[in-house]
Amino acid sequence: MDDSSASPKQATKEDVIVGLRIQALRKSRSLSQTALGVASVVTFQQIQKYENGTNRVGAGRLGVIARVLGAPVSAFFDEGDDAAAQEKTEVFDFLRAPGAVDLLNAFITIEDDQLRREVLALVRSAACLEQDRGA
Repeated sequence: MDDSSASPKQATKEDVIVGLRIQALRKSRSLSQTALGVASVVTFQQIQKYENGTNRVGAGRLGVIARVLGAPVSAFFDEGDDAAAQEKTEVFDFLRAPGAVDLLNAFITIEDDQLRREVLALVRSAACLEQDRGA
């Protein structure tokens, strides 16, 4: 069964993508599911269901969540040309990696450009070591 024939209450692939993006943006803002739920006037369980793609997010509720997260509603969807949509998808895929949001939040607090370059070099070296072990 394709997404276009899904019943109105059945979550689709797009609903899962919206949920994953809600989760990534929530984590990037260091908000708990409870905090997002309170600000959006839903329970944290409902936020969990949105993030897991179990429940669909209505347009009005998505607007509220977007405002709370300080993001445009368009951030939750793939739109534009294929290259732009693919890039947005890749960014959200990166943010779902365990520790990625924490690493980025810590990195942006570093103001010294030289120190930033050194941290980046360290992370790249660690990644190379990891790849060498797996090869």
